[in-house]
Amino acid sequence: MALVDFQAAMPFLILALAVLAFFGNSLPLFICLLGLNGWERYARIARGLAISAGSQGYAAAVRQLGASPWRIYGRHVLPNIASTLIVSMTLAFPEIILLESGLSFLGLGVQPPMTSLGNMVGYGREYLTRAPWILLAPSAVIVLTTLSVSLAGDWLRDRLDPTLR
Repeated sequence: MALVDFQAAMPFLILALAVLAFFGNSLPLFICLLGLNGWERYARIARGLAISAGSQGYAAAVRQLGASPWRIYGRHVLPNIASTLIVSMTLAFPEIILLESGLSFLGLGVQPPMTSLGNMVGYGREYLTRAPWILLAPSAVIVLTTLSVSLAGDWLRDRLDPTLR
């Protein structure tokens, strides 16, 4: 948890900018950085839920029957905390989309000839006064995508939360 606290104290955008500027713009490195974004949030949620679920009666009963810790957490605790983790990931997914778009807009993300919405917004900036749709179309796609993923995550939270039924 000390590593989680250390990572949470560092602004991820600054860390990503430093890593991409130092190691260069390679797509595998960029994907790894996006995958590592916010991992400490999920680690804290999973740890808290696993401690809470581990102290419940069903985990203690399986423990008394002689199950190994891997079996207890893999077969009994993980299925009970998976819905919360899935919902947390869907609600944080727009942050990943905005991070990718922002880094690509700054020129540190996906490089041409591959395309990115952030690159499209960056190139459309030059034509804002003459042809604003070049900038507004990818911006609208970013907004609509993040909004739809957020709404899907909210719907999923409502469907999977047993207290709201």
